[in-house]
Amino acid sequence: ITLTIMAILLPDTTPDCRTVRLKTFPDERGWLTCADAYTDIPFPVKRLFWIYNVPEEATRGGHANWKCAEAIFPLKGSFDIYVDDGKQHATLHMDQPDTGIIIPAGVWCLLSKFEEGTICLVASDEPYCQEAYVNDYQDFLEQTICRQ
Repeated sequence: ITLTIMAILLPDTTPDCRTVRLKTFPDERGWLTCADAYTDIPFPVKRLFWIYNVPEEATRGGHANWKCAEAIFPLKGSFDIYVDDGKQHATLHMDQPDTGIIIPAGVWCLLSKFEEGTICLVASDEPYCQEAYVNDYQDFLEQTICRQ
């Protein structure tokens, strides 16, 4: 399954998440991909971080954040991302550097199956705030029910 197909399937499986395809300009010097805040990424970017050198079989994420949204892109390599809004869930294979996923606040995500050499870029609409995270899946499900 390619990300193009997944972009069609994603709204039916997790309504609050969506994929985004960025503008890419290839030429003989290489490829340039760009993202604009409010257009491609639907929020002002207040924090950037990247994930790399992930050991085989390790996972990243494994949490939800009640305050911030994120845009996640595989700049190099690939990984799977599991997203869950407490009602519906989906797993996407991320392997195109011009295609990412927008994760709104309150969605559980878990990144896994990192290809060796993968670099994952995350843009967030809020600075880091440890108190906004829920790191236990059962707690997340309980808090999701309470927020409805």
